[in-house]
Amino acid sequence: MADDNPIRFGIIGCAEIARKVSRAIHKAPNSTLYAVASRSIEKAKQFAVKNGLSETVKIYGSYDELLDDPCVDAVYMPLPTSLHRHWGVLAAQKKKHLLLEKPTALDLDELDMILEACESNGVQFMDGSMWYHHPRTAKMKELLSDSQLFGQPKSIHSSSTYAPGPEFLEKDVRVKPELDALAQNSAGVILSCTACLNWDKEETVATFHCSFLSHETMDVAISGSNGSLHLEDFIIPYQESSASFDFTSGAKFVDLHIGWNVKPEKVQVASELPQEAMMVQEFARLVKGIRDSGCNPDSKWAKISRMTQLVLDAVKKSINIGFKPVCL
Repeated sequence: MADDNPIRFGIIGCAEIARKVSRAIHKAPNSTLYAVASRSIEKAKQFAVKNGLSETVKIYGSYDELLDDPCVDAVYMPLPTSLHRHWGVLAAQKKKHLLLEKPTALDLDELDMILEACESNGVQFMDGSMWYHHPRTAKMKELLSDSQLFGQPKSIHSSSTYAPGPEFLEKDVRVKPELDALAQNSAGVILSCTACLNWDKEETVATFHCSFLSHETMDVAISGSNGSLHLEDFIIPYQESSASFDFTSGAKFVDLHIGWNVKPEKVQVASELPQEAMMVQEFARLVKGIRDSGCNPDSKWAKISRMTQLVLDAVKKSINIGFKPVCL
C-alpha cells in the first residue's frame, strides 16, 4: 500500500545505475521521486524522458539547485567516487539524508568526513549495496549463525567478475583514475585483483576476486566446521521475485568414499520487491522515523560501510607496498 506521506527523493547525477534506483524509488511504497539533477538541464531532461518519469518530477541543471530545494527529504547520489566527499558533505549540511552509491569514498579519511557530516547534522547514511536488503541475505545469516547446523566459519570465498568489452575499458568512469578508480593499468587502474584475509585466532580465511577481465560471476562459498553454503548470484539474483542458495549440514563421505551421505538443500527465498526497492524502502523507513517521529539515525549502516572501506584501503596498501600483509 502506498504511503500518503512518502519520503521525497532527489537524484544527484544521471549515471546508468540511477536508472535502476529511480525504478526502485518508484516501486518502494514509502518513497517518491521528487527531483533529478545533472550538470546540465539537457542531460537531466534526457534522463527523465529515457526513464519515463512523471511530468511532476522536478528537473534541475545543477546539483546545488536540488540540494537547496526544501521539499527534498533525501538524496540518492550515484556520482563518480572522487566527487562523493564534496557533494556528500554538502548534502548532509543541507539536512538531506544520504543514500550514497558504492564505492563510498576514495579512502577512509574521505568517508569519515562524509559520515561525520551526516552524524553532526542528524541525517541518515546508507550506501547503495543492494544485496544486504534481500530477504535471502537474512536467511543466510540465520543459518550461518546456527552453531549446530553450520558450526564455526572457517573459509569464505567470493568472486565478482564482469567482462564488459573494449568500449567500457576505454570510456567508463570506473576505469578513469581521476574519477573513480584506485590504480593501475596503462591509465593506472586495477582491472583484476584477488585478496586474502586471515583471522588467526579463529583460524578463518576469506578470499575475494574482482575482475573486469573474466566472464560474469557472483559466487560465494562459505564453509564451517559442520556445514557449507554456496550461491552463484550473490550480488544480483537471477530473478527479482525469489532467490536461492545451497546449504549442507553434517555432510560426510560414505564407506569407501564413493559418495556422500547427504546432498545440499536448495533454500528458496521469495521477495515481494526487487532488492534495490527493499533497500530504498528500508532507507525511507529510517528517514521517515527521523522526519516524523524524532528518531535518531541508525548508525549500523555507517559502521558497515566504514568496515568495508577499511578492508579496501588495506588491500590498496598491500598492493602499494609490494603485496605484503597488512594488519587491521
